[in-house]
Amino acid sequence: MNHGKEEKPKDQAFSQAVTHMTPCYQCGTCASSCPVAKITEHFNPREVIRLSLLGERNEVISGDAIWLCCSCYNCHERCPQKVHIPHVLYMLRNIALREGHLPNIYSEFGSALWSNGRLVNVSRFVENKRPILGLPPLQPIGVEALRRILASKGLDKLQKKEEVQ
Repeated sequence: MNHGKEEKPKDQAFSQAVTHMTPCYQCGTCASSCPVAKITEHFNPREVIRLSLLGERNEVISGDAIWLCCSCYNCHERCPQKVHIPHVLYMLRNIALREGHLPNIYSEFGSALWSNGRLVNVSRFVENKRPILGLPPLQPIGVEALRRILASKGLDKLQKKEEVQ
């Protein structure tokens, strides 16, 4: 019964794609063995799979949960149905990425990698500590070669978009 609430349209093709990848029957073994689910209520692999099977495409790909999996494979190793939950999450991440749903931290990493060849800038302090620790000086990064590699895989789009003011 509707009771005056409008039903959200379900994405059947999305649901079928996930169903094809997973014979999940929602036993909860994945959630009980997930180290991330133990420390945050923002990630529950069982819930991500459930929402996907129900066709809740927009909720799944625009949310942060699919990005929280640490790829430890505990869920897959313990799943009685041998569902490859990390692979399902990778598929969902790829869909999200294609549609522009990317957490800011990843676009910041992409921008830094594109700009200077490193995910994190190395400070002068760290550079000065390297010889003291017996480490060689950092060599310059071949940023142009790296950019060609990133662009060939479409990762040039991961650059952080500068806000237009």
